[in-house]
Amino acid sequence: MTLFARSFLLIALLIVVSLAVWFAILRAYQREPLAAELSKQVVSTVNLTRAALVNADPERRLRLLRELSDMEGIRVYASAPGEELEPMPREALLDRVAQLVRLTLGAKTRIAWARDGVDGFWVSFFIDEDEFWILQPRERVRPDVTWEWIGWGTLTVILSLLAAWLIASRIARPLSELAAAARLVGQGMTPEPLAESGPKELRTVAAAFNRMTSDLAGLERQRAMVLAGISHDLRTPLSRLRLALEMSGGEASILGGMSADIDEIDQVIGQFLDFARGETEEIKRADLDALAREVAEHYERLGKHVRVAAPQAGGELPFARIAVRRAVMNLVDNALRYAGEPVEIATRREGSDALLEVLDRGPGIPPGEADRLKRPFTRLSASRAGVGGAGLGLAIVERVARAHGGRLELDSRNGGGLAARLSLPV
Repeated sequence: MTLFARSFLLIALLIVVSLAVWFAILRAYQREPLAAELSKQVVSTVNLTRAALVNADPERRLRLLRELSDMEGIRVYASAPGEELEPMPREALLDRVAQLVRLTLGAKTRIAWARDGVDGFWVSFFIDEDEFWILQPRERVRPDVTWEWIGWGTLTVILSLLAAWLIASRIARPLSELAAAARLVGQGMTPEPLAESGPKELRTVAAAFNRMTSDLAGLERQRAMVLAGISHDLRTPLSRLRLALEMSGGEASILGGMSADIDEIDQVIGQFLDFARGETEEIKRADLDALAREVAEHYERLGKHVRVAAPQAGGELPFARIAVRRAVMNLVDNALRYAGEPVEIATRREGSDALLEVLDRGPGIPPGEADRLKRPFTRLSASRAGVGGAGLGLAIVERVARAHGGRLELDSRNGGGLAARLSLPV
């Protein structure tokens, strides 16, 4: 789960729980004054009705009862034996209203939710020894505020969730930008400086990261200048040595060995230049299968047994052609140097990746050493004693893979040997 999602859910949960508690407290504190007001209305209605019936002329009582029914929704009935009463629902508000009504009108006052199947709020009263019932609409003691509560509650929750989203996004966005910039640094690229805004802690982190990337870029430039300068300066005396060797007229065996040493030094210098150059080539669409065949043909012209095994990458793919070609040639050079011939180059598709493998039948590498060998200037001294190289070949391939968002894997082959696999996301 992302930081944004986690922060949003936690803040939203806190807000929703707080609102629920607040509504519960509000209803609890609202219940007593509301019950007191409703009970007063009921008591006033009963007292006024009793007074009107007692003081009205006997001839006009029927008319009075009709007017109460038509104008106020109040009906009066005489109590009768055997009447069926439905008790009040068990609700805190209604229980309190009934309690306050009995407290005012007397303990003999009966209250029902229905009488003889007629729904309503029934309250009994006495005139002398005769008992009567007053029927009022239930809405007078049970106000329907459900939809009003739901409406205001929904609006409050929506506004609260919107606020939670804004808070979480303000926290997560700078960290997401920091993570994206860190990925670029991991791929050997220099990201744009982060905005140093927001809370103090985020400003401090952004400023520290910007200083770090600036320092790393400066160190990278200095390293590239040093390596390029040394490599360039060494190329000139090597050329003079090669020319002097060709014109010396010495023994062929000695000259051949010295020439091979010069070629080895020149190859190491080339690796220094490749490593110092970095990977700034633009990614374009190209044919990975054709690139594998081109590399194999290059080594065949040099008399090396390097072949392409059933290319299956399938059509043009997005990658930096020159950089990937350099990476493949480094893998082939490593295989020829440490494993010998033959060497196979294979291409294929696997899910969303295009894979290019360089396969040999050499001694392979010990388990757990693959990651260490990808570091610059790292070699397996025990198994590669007496073999030339600067230990930069795999580091260059690793840099190319990271620049493409891919990876370099070194796995053992069935039957012995090494499979150096360069994966490029399609």
